[in-house]
Amino acid sequence: MMLTASVVTYHTSLPEAGAVLDCVLRSSIDKLYIIDNSRNDALRILEKRSSKIRYIHNANIGYGGAHNLAIREAMELGAKYHIVLNPDIRFSQETIESLACYMDAHEDVGQIMPKVFYPDGRLQYLCKLLPTPADLIFRRFLPTGWAKKSRERFELRFSDYDKEKNIPFLSGCFMFLRVEALCKVGLFDERFFMYGEDIDLSRRMHLQYRTMYYPGASIVHLHEAASYKNRRMLLIHIRNIIRYFNKWGWFFDAQRRKINRRLLKDLNYNR
Repeated sequence: MMLTASVVTYHTSLPEAGAVLDCVLRSSIDKLYIIDNSRNDALRILEKRSSKIRYIHNANIGYGGAHNLAIREAMELGAKYHIVLNPDIRFSQETIESLACYMDAHEDVGQIMPKVFYPDGRLQYLCKLLPTPADLIFRRFLPTGWAKKSRERFELRFSDYDKEKNIPFLSGCFMFLRVEALCKVGLFDERFFMYGEDIDLSRRMHLQYRTMYYPGASIVHLHEAASYKNRRMLLIHIRNIIRYFNKWGWFFDAQRRKINRRLLKDLNYNR
C-alpha cells in the first residue's frame, strides 16, 4: 500500500513547514509533495531532508490546483491513499496508521477526517452541513450572539463529537482520501483559487461514498483563519464562496436540502 501526501505553501516560514515535515517523516507516509506557490523557492532546502520529499516550485495556480499536481503524480505512482495537508497541521504516527486501517476496513469510505484540536486542547467543530449562503457569507458580518444558534446547527455542535458520523462537508485542513475514489469523482475544481474547493470536493465525494468523521484518531490544527485577519484574504474567500454557490445553487439547492435533512434526522436534531 502506497500512502502519499501533499502540502501547499505560500511564503510559509521554514519552522512551520519543518514542523509538519517532521510529522510526515515520523509516519508511514511514503511520499510528500511540497507544492510551493511562493514567489521564491526558499523552501527548496527542505527537499534535502529526505528522499521521500518532492519539492515543486510552481506558479501560484491556487490551493486546489497545486494539490492536484501532487495528486496526479500520486495516481501515476499507484498510491492507494493521499492526504491533503495544511502547513499548520501536527499529527502522530499512530494517527496515520489508525486512519489507514479504518479505510482498509471500510471500502465504501472515500474520505475520512479525524478529531481536530487547537494547540490548547480545545475541540474544533469541523463536521458541517452543506452550507447555505447564510452559513458562509451573511453570518460572518453579524454580531456573534445573533449567529450562535445558526453556527451550532451548521457545525453540528449539538451532536456527539466522540462518535463516528457520515458528514457531507469535512474540513480541508486534513483530507485523507481514497485515490480510487478521486479517480471516480474528480480532483479539486480549479475554478476555486482558494476557499470553497474543500466543500466542493467533499460534497462530490459524499454523493458516491461515505465521508466519515472518525474520532478514534486526532490531529492538532493551529488554524490561523487568515480571512478573518486580512482584508485581501477575506475578498478571496468571498469571491470563491460565490463561485461555490454559482456552481451548486444559492437558495434553491434541493440536493443540499435533502442531504442536510437526512443528516439532521440521523443525529436526532429536533430544535
